[in-house]
Amino acid sequence: MLENSDDLIKLATEKMPFGRYAGTILVDLPEPYVVWFNNNDLPPGELGRLLALLYEIKLNGLEYLFKPLKASYSKHP
Repeated sequence: MLENSDDLIKLATEKMPFGRYAGTILVDLPEPYVVWFNNNDLPPGELGRLLALLYEIKLNGLEYLFKPLKASYSKHP
């Protein structure tokens, strides 16, 4: 499911482009929201693939692994 290590960076830095949580970093999306997408229709393309990966990460409680990535890639004022 993990096509390349860049996927982890994308999950830690890219924002949800639409919906209730538009503007939220993907890894910070609430678990019920990610589960809903997984159980219904995932968006097409890269976003759908990333949300499917995020579902597996959240299902297995691995969000804590993103803390160093988020710190490394966050923009400092």
